[in-house]
Formats: sequence, structure tokens, C-alpha cells
Amino acid sequence: MPIRWGIIGCGDVCEIKSGPGFQKATDSELVAVMRRNAELAQDYAARHEVPRWYDDADELLNDPEVDAVYVASPPGSHVEVGLKVGAAGKPCLMEKPMARNVPECRSLMDAFAQADAPLFVAYYRRALPRFVKVQEMLADLGDVTGVEYRFTQPPWQEVDPNNLPWRVVPEISGGGLFLDLGCHALDLIDHLVGPLRCENATATNTGGQYQAEDRVEFRCVTGQGAMVNGLFDFQADGKADLLTLTAERGSISVPCFDNGPITFSPTDGDTRAIEVPHPAHVHQPLIQSVVDEILGRGTCPSLAESAIRASELMDAMLDDYYGGRSRAFWE
Repeated sequence: MPIRWGIIGCGDVCEIKSGPGFQKATDSELVAVMRRNAELAQDYAARHEVPRWYDDADELLNDPEVDAVYVASPPGSHVEVGLKVGAAGKPCLMEKPMARNVPECRSLMDAFAQADAPLFVAYYRRALPRFVKVQEMLADLGDVTGVEYRFTQPPWQEVDPNNLPWRVVPEISGGGLFLDLGCHALDLIDHLVGPLRCENATATNTGGQYQAEDRVEFRCVTGQGAMVNGLFDFQADGKADLLTLTAERGSISVPCFDNGPITFSPTDGDTRAIEVPHPAHVHQPLIQSVVDEILGRGTCPSLAESAIRASELMDAMLDDYYGGRSRAFWE
């Protein structure tokens, strides 16, 4: 019998990235969606041929035909919604980051452990074919000796301080764009060479467009002692997105977000550019792994236990900027 999914928060991320993946994964069905705006929920259901729609999360959770829930709302709602999913005893795929800070993450993990229900987190890069390929190639190069990651982009052209995008409102997102994008890169690096430990970091606001951090520079260390240096700058002059992993017998460079080639440079051979394009729905490989684990025929690479490490790193990197991350700093 297929896993029948319900989505809480069927917004933009569900249009292409994730939503159709629940319909196209093997032994998976999307049977219900929820959004507080009833008109938009109904519209999504009609366009994507989803049988039922709701404007109340409790109604979706009480639907007996919903076996598992994907929470696609912003991080500020994850604890409230996640606790309800856990109380219903249903498996949950939570959008990333798991929550606004580590204490919120732990409250979710405790609730799902008490309910004996699995909690997965949507760090879908762990299952993408291009990064599975990177992991395979990296294993042939010996021990990793260093990692560099650089992400930059120009500032937004227009920002209304009275109507900021939710991604830079800490009460909703947990921080700035670093929380929204940085968590993906940190989780991927942790997956490939971790676990990571933050050695030092500097978070600043250089653009003044909003109060959240817009530049984070950090240094981490792997369990084997290799250094990981990184930069996120959302007020830069130009764009950059490149992860470089240097090992004993060569190096690999790959964009974290862009769909560019993997550059494989072994010390005993020629450099090659390897194309591994994204699938049409980038969440689908991870969704398949979640379905397989629920059905007892496989494992998912992104559990709450691994996802909390990205949150621990971000809290450590932003602790000084927010005057502490262990409390409700957004207040």
C-alpha cells in the first residue's frame, strides 16, 4: 500500500521542487494539501490534481487517509505544527532548517521520539544524484585535507523595510538568508566530510537593508582535523557558488546550488568536467528515500539526528550576533 501524503503549507516550494515528487515517487501519493488561504489551497489542489484541500492544519492531520505529513511552512511555525504531527503519530518530513534554533530542534526530536514516529528533514542534496556522485568520487581520493566554500550574491535591488521578505525576519526564519541557504551548504559539507565543529565565525550586517546578518565568514574542522573555510555574503559585487574539497590524491569542485558541472582533478590523471543535472523535482530522490524507510525497505540519509548538526553549526556561528541563540532571540 502506498504512503499517502498530506502537505501543510503548499506554497511556492511545492510547485516544482517538492510537491510533484510526492506524486511521482514509487509507492507514494499526495492526497491532501493545506494552506491558511483557502482560495490558494483549493487552487493548488485543482492544478496538481490533489483530491482534498484544507485551510486548517488540524483538519488535515485528522484526515484518516493521510499517512505522513510534509511540513513546508517557514521555520517559525515548525515547532507548533511539528508537535501536532508528532502528537498524531504520523511520520513527518520537515522543511529545512528543522527549526529556528537548536532548543526548538530538540523539542521536535523529543516529541517524535516520544510518539515513536520518524522525523525526516528536507536536506535533499544528500540524495541528489550529483552529490551522491561527488561522495563516490571523493572516496577514491583518500583523506580530505581541506575544504573551501564560497557563496556570494549582490544585494536585493528593492527592499521595503515595512514589508520585508520572511526569509530575513528572524522571528519567522530564525535569521537571515544564511539560515535559508547556508543550512543547505553546511549540511552538505557535514554529510560529505563531517561531523563538523565550528572553530570561529564572524557574522555582520554590511548592507543595512534589514536587521538580520547578511555576511558570515567561518572556519570549521572535521573529525579528521581538516579545516573547512567558508563565506556567505549577500551584499557582494557579484555571484559565486563553489565548494572545493581537497584530498590526498586530488580535488573535487562543485556548485552547491547551481546546476554546473563537477570538476574532478585527480593528481595522477587529467581534470574532467562531469555533468550530473538536477532531476525535474529536486526533492524527489529524498522523498523516495523517506518512503522507502517508512515502508521498511531502505534508509533516508537526512534524519533529525543529522539535520540538527547544521542547526548547531549555525547557532555557534551566529551566537555573538544575536547575543545568544539558546533563547527566543527573535523577541
